[in-house]
Amino acid sequence: MTRPSAWSEDPPSQALENAAAAFAMLSSSVRLHIVWTLAQQDSDVSHLAQRVGSTPQAVSQHLAKLKLAGIVRVRREGRNHIYSVTDHSLHAVATLMIERFTLKPERPLLVGHQVSV
Repeated sequence: MTRPSAWSEDPPSQALENAAAAFAMLSSSVRLHIVWTLAQQDSDVSHLAQRVGSTPQAVSQHLAKLKLAGIVRVRREGRNHIYSVTDHSLHAVATLMIERFTLKPERPLLVGHQVSV
């Protein structure tokens, strides 16, 4: 069974490289959780740290990587830095993967294999 595609040929190599880079950024479960949370609502570091179960310092480091990659943006509201997702299509991909592993947790794709980014 074939799925419909936007291309009749292979996607452009630059598109594949960009997609791989986005997946690499989301390969950390903490960064994936941050993106998922920010897609629900904009947030500051302390709220994100609570939601993802990490320290504000660690969350700040993850946000810096996500910002550098263009996945999140930041704005100031008084003394607070408020983060938001730049592209909600990444949230759709994250949600799809999270739902897949929520519905079929017994069938992981990578057993015992950790990839660090």
